[in-house]
Amino acid sequence: MKKSNLLRAGAVLVSLSFVVTACGGSDDEASDTTAPAAAATCDNPVASIALQFPETGDAANLGAPMLKGATLAINEFNAANPDACVTLKTFDTQGDPAKAPAVAQSVIDDATILGLIGPGFSGESLAALPLYDEAGLATITGSATNATIQEQGFKVFHRILANDAVQGPAVAKYIAETLKPASVGIIDDASDYGKGLADAVKAAAGDSVVATDSIDPKAADFSAAVSKMKDANPEVIFFGGYYGEAAKLSTQLRDAGVESTLVFGDGVKDQAGYADAAGPAAEGALIACPCKDGSADFTAAWQAAYSEVPGTYGAEYYDAANVLLNIIKAGAADRAAVLAAVKAYDAAGITKQIKFTANGEATEASTIYMYKVTDGKITYVADIK
Repeated sequence: MKKSNLLRAGAVLVSLSFVVTACGGSDDEASDTTAPAAAATCDNPVASIALQFPETGDAANLGAPMLKGATLAINEFNAANPDACVTLKTFDTQGDPAKAPAVAQSVIDDATILGLIGPGFSGESLAALPLYDEAGLATITGSATNATIQEQGFKVFHRILANDAVQGPAVAKYIAETLKPASVGIIDDASDYGKGLADAVKAAAGDSVVATDSIDPKAADFSAAVSKMKDANPEVIFFGGYYGEAAKLSTQLRDAGVESTLVFGDGVKDQAGYADAAGPAAEGALIACPCKDGSADFTAAWQAAYSEVPGTYGAEYYDAANVLLNIIKAGAADRAAVLAAVKAYDAAGITKQIKFTANGEATEASTIYMYKVTDGKITYVADIK
């Protein structure tokens, strides 16, 4: 999108705020609410798209940029197409695979919804995609990175960023070639995402791995894993999991006197949830992510709308939303037409040229971005492949 459109849309967003139709789920089921808006918009929508993500719960910090990225795209589109506007309906799973099937059924039952952005996490993707596949509802995730998802034969699955089969070896390569440790420890949270990523790093790290362990993410005390790492004394420790557990683990490792360099995957790239929460224990930690902040114009529009820099996955969800919006604008009026158009899509986004392989992977998804906590802030370090 051209600079003038982005900046104009940013100004529109300031006045419209979050102009979305929210279908946030409670702990047991999805419920419909309407988010307040400063001005009326989309009085006669031609269609809806859905967002399945963690709006509440322990992973809500990662969900917030997903919503903001999708909302930015929707409000830009509606400002430019007032007579053919599209609504965004949000469905909260809290990132929980157990909640995902019921949420997916709520999405499917809404006939106005022509496509889905998400699911947000890998576990909920594996739980929900069989239903979306049966319904023929196109899905585009900007964050679920488990490398087995695309191997399940789902016809509706599409991913706009690199998976863990790319991220894991890239992280291991960075550890080996940049940090050059003689020994590595591996910890995971036993989730589809965390264990999948940790296993990929472990496989690529090979003989340098001297200790491994899994934690219960619901536990407050990770002393068993901390003790194992302290005894093994690896030069580097990689953790596959999310920011909440990473903050606790970092603190407990440092309190135990473990001085290993800490390395994490994309589930930890959250300023408030990890860097701020862990404080001094996070300093120097490295965080890999297949996500990027997007163009300078996108960043300016985001800042105009939200008075902050783009968050993790915000640019990817902006791109994912625009794929569906462009397809609807081009005339796709039912789920089958949208799915066919997603499969044939080939256009520039702000993160990459967006085109999908036969199994739904992005054709341009080979770069991982390394960040580091420096003076308490997560800052970009380097591209790794």
